[in-house]
Amino acid sequence: MRLTANQTTTKTLTDLYKALDRQHAVTITYRDTDGTETVRTVEPWDIRTTKNGRIQLRAGCRLRGDARSFYADQITAYTLHRRIGFVLDRPEATTPAGRVIVVRSEQQLIARELGRDYLPARPLTRQQTDLAA
Repeated sequence: MRLTANQTTTKTLTDLYKALDRQHAVTITYRDTDGTETVRTVEPWDIRTTKNGRIQLRAGCRLRGDARSFYADQITAYTLHRRIGFVLDRPEATTPAGRVIVVRSEQQLIARELGRDYLPARPLTRQQTDLAA
C-alpha cells in the first residue's frame, strides 16, 4: 500500500496512469468530503482535470458496479494490482444530449479531449465580438 501523503502527486498520478494503461485494478482508500474513509477496488478509465483545476479519476467501482469519480487529492492510499485485470463494462461516452460519441482515430480523440477541456463556460454567438482574440 502506498500512502499519498508520503509521495508527490506526480508519482501517484504516474502509478494511476500505469494501471489505466495496463488495465489493472487499483484498491484506493478514499476520504469523502464529510471525512468518511472508504476502501474501494476500482478500474481506472480516465484521468482528467475539472474546470476548477482539480484532478479527477473516472473509474468503474467494483463495490457499486458502475462508473464513479474520485478526486486525486482525496485518495489517501492505494495499491496497484498487477494480476487483477478489468472485469466491468465501461459505459459508452455520450454527449449531453445522450448521443453516443464515436471516435475513429487518435486525432479525433485528441480533438475531443482538447475540446472538452477548453469549451467556453457559456454558449457564444457571432455577435459577441468582445471575446475575439
